[in-house]
Amino acid sequence: MRIIIAAVGKFRKGPERDLFYTYLKRLHWQIDLKEIEVRGGATGPERQKQESESLQRVIPNGAIVIALDERGVAQSSEKLARTLANWQNQGQSTFVFLIGGADGLGERVRKRADLLLSFGAVTWPHMLVRTMLVEQIYRVGSILSGHPYHRNG
Repeated sequence: MRIIIAAVGKFRKGPERDLFYTYLKRLHWQIDLKEIEVRGGATGPERQKQESESLQRVIPNGAIVIALDERGVAQSSEKLARTLANWQNQGQSTFVFLIGGADGLGERVRKRADLLLSFGAVTWPHMLVRTMLVEQIYRVGSILSGHPYHRNG
């Protein structure tokens, strides 16, 4: 399985970045972080459009796209693991997780997504979302391999 995390903005030194790389080192899957930076003075809808276009350029042909979006579906870790396993069993090997900027994802990106995934109704800092995402990917791998990291309630 190859996983790409495409995210608007650049990680800076700090606890979120450190924890992100801690989980990344634990994973057995190939994970590439693609950081998107939009330069210039665009704001609001124009900036969202530019970020979304940049995110779309990162998506390889045939990849499954999972966009993190507050209007998406909140899934349990077990359900997310089953969803990824089902796609993998259908022959899919590349998964792209998209994290938008402060203005969110553009409508074209949202429509392109195979899954709109939410981490709940609250708003999370974008750098923390990366860390939460890589932990969930690690958890999915643990669930699929039967590793005791994930425990059911």
